[in-house]
Amino acid sequence: MEVFATSATPSSCPHFLISNFHSNPKSPSIKTTPQVLKWKCLPLGVVEARAKFSLMCARTRSIKRPISYGGADGSSKQDLLLGPIRRFNRSFVSQFGLFSASYSKLKEKLKLRRRAGSLYKVINCPEKFRQHVFVRFVVGVMVVMSVSVSVSKVPSWALTEENLLFLEAWRMIDRAYVDKSFNGQSWFRYRENALRSEPMNNREETYMAIKKMLATLEDPFTRFLEPEKFNSLRSGTQGALTGVGLSIGYPTKIDGSSAGLVVISAAPGGPANRAGILSGDVILAIDDTSTETMGIYDAAERLQGSEGSSVKLTVLSGPEIKHLDLMREKVSLNPVKSRLCVVPHSGKDSPRIGYIKLTTFNQNASGAVKEAIKTLRDNNVNAFVLDLRDNSGGLFPEGIEIAKIWLDKGVIVYICDSRGVRDIYDTDGSQAVATKEPLAVLVNKGTASASEILAGALKDNKRAVLFGEPTFGKGKIQSVFELSDGSGLAVTVARYETPAHTDIDKVGVIPDHPLPTSFPNDEEGFCKCLQDPASACNKVELFAR
Repeated sequence: MEVFATSATPSSCPHFLISNFHSNPKSPSIKTTPQVLKWKCLPLGVVEARAKFSLMCARTRSIKRPISYGGADGSSKQDLLLGPIRRFNRSFVSQFGLFSASYSKLKEKLKLRRRAGSLYKVINCPEKFRQHVFVRFVVGVMVVMSVSVSVSKVPSWALTEENLLFLEAWRMIDRAYVDKSFNGQSWFRYRENALRSEPMNNREETYMAIKKMLATLEDPFTRFLEPEKFNSLRSGTQGALTGVGLSIGYPTKIDGSSAGLVVISAAPGGPANRAGILSGDVILAIDDTSTETMGIYDAAERLQGSEGSSVKLTVLSGPEIKHLDLMREKVSLNPVKSRLCVVPHSGKDSPRIGYIKLTTFNQNASGAVKEAIKTLRDNNVNAFVLDLRDNSGGLFPEGIEIAKIWLDKGVIVYICDSRGVRDIYDTDGSQAVATKEPLAVLVNKGTASASEILAGALKDNKRAVLFGEPTFGKGKIQSVFELSDGSGLAVTVARYETPAHTDIDKVGVIPDHPLPTSFPNDEEGFCKCLQDPASACNKVELFAR
């Protein structure tokens, strides 16, 4: 976005402040407060001299042929005077470069009377006529200039520091957002209207204006992050998070119990774990706000916060309702849990299943998965179970790297924008670690984003069999941008398709087989389930194709 202004030769006459925002999404961004140049007009005498010179009539040339002032159709012929006016018009445009006076309109204003008294009166160009023409012309110029100022799209004097922060956020969306129709609205017009009407007198009001702007996109994944939330998100992807140490997901509601968010796990030694919160407990409220209709992403934001701050939880643990006040602290996130599960068998070659629970895609995820596979292989596993249930995603590159661990070759994901396929991520097998052992992948409606990319790649390449329920259906990719004041934007920059060109947005990855509702959610429960011949685990053929 750029500010353009025009100036002419300096003079002592009054000036106008002219500012115009050029609506061009490819224009470079503003880094400082735009400089507004003053409009300066020519000295009145100079303009008058030019007008008089252009309108001057030659008195010495004798005219011996009659001149008609009216055509056969009754129209007036005014070329004698209006030719010089056209020249005057061109010189005026080149001097000021902002607007042009239409000489056709001047013709209307300067119409010669059809019945002129004599050619001599016209040629002499009386002083009153010249003054009349000049005065009306200058008035017309002033009117055009006044209109130019009044329709200036963004008044230069309105660009405060808060306005510039809003424009910075607007520009991020303009350049990066995947939907160039911006949910069917004029993005430039929204900018202009917001700068005119939205209050931005302080930082809180500016943040509210940015949130209101993003809400018009109707995209829950494109969102504004205050400075503390932006820092929390950044630290969370790096392997540490300030919160209470809970991994949450959607409840199964198999027994019609109270709605809420189910606890998948509590980080060992974390605030939630020390308070006695267990896997399977249901969070009914966070800071007195019911979780009945709350999404897991909204809940995760509420649970996180600055170190040392507190959060109130209402938790259903069995038949008991607990009211807990937990202090947030920095919790190290280990994205992988693994376990060797030996299935009882009548023969000496009992099946040995390597169970890997992947809870998030942070910077440690791919390395942790490789380490888990190595450890399990050292114990002679002959099959793997990769549990992606209630994994809400994380870093896109980590999802790609983990897919390469399991695939010997093939497309992992297609990246698309409004014009079609933009990029292809694939693998040639050079980074493969485990491509031969049978693999079962567990998913549910809490499986989202990078988890869905991984699940879709393993399914479409026939590397794994998927069990569970349709995944969340987040078929879009976000990038996080930092704004100049330390806040940030999570922006949907692309959508993706699975290797089979399936767009899973709002649909999800469809598993090959369902799972029993009583299927366990953690590594310990999974191993115990496998060892019980009558359990639900043994009724599911996990490695059947």
